[in-house]
Amino acid sequence: MNIIEKAGRIAIIKHKDQKRKNDGFPYIIHPFMVANKLAQHGFGDKVIAAGLVHDVLEDSDTSRSELVKDLGEDVVSIIDAISEDMDLEWEIRKEQYAKDLKEASVETKAVSVADKIHNMGNMLETYKKEGEDLWKKFGRGKEKKIWFEELVLQALKDSWEHPLVNEYEDLIKEFKKLD
Repeated sequence: MNIIEKAGRIAIIKHKDQKRKNDGFPYIIHPFMVANKLAQHGFGDKVIAAGLVHDVLEDSDTSRSELVKDLGEDVVSIIDAISEDMDLEWEIRKEQYAKDLKEASVETKAVSVADKIHNMGNMLETYKKEGEDLWKKFGRGKEKKIWFEELVLQALKDSWEHPLVNEYEDLIKEFKKLD
């Protein structure tokens, strides 16, 4: 079994029964869309595998060592910088994420921005259906969401040039236009 298939199986098992908070769809759609975006942009198997499991450490009871055993240090090290310390206050956690991302590898940046692109696109679609009710599903409002996305965008723009960064910036601009 290749690394992408192995990562896909892990993601399916670890995200079983989880739902996306903004639209209620099965969570597993998200990591597969992130992996697809990475594949479309020519990233290699280890990066695609990291895209599949990028939320496993945060959103399941899986330990880092367990994931390393299953997928190897190369894959897990890609997601280290974008796995948030959930014990920190939200704003501090988000600032740390952006700081770590700026210093991260290109592979980590790619997984992060593919994740952000799918999340933002999904939120825009949900907003079209639900309007301002969308914000009731999140602990922070639209302003804090935009603050965080712009923080991440700046970290990426300061450290990496790639079409994915431009796509992300376009989504943020669209997001800011929401009334």
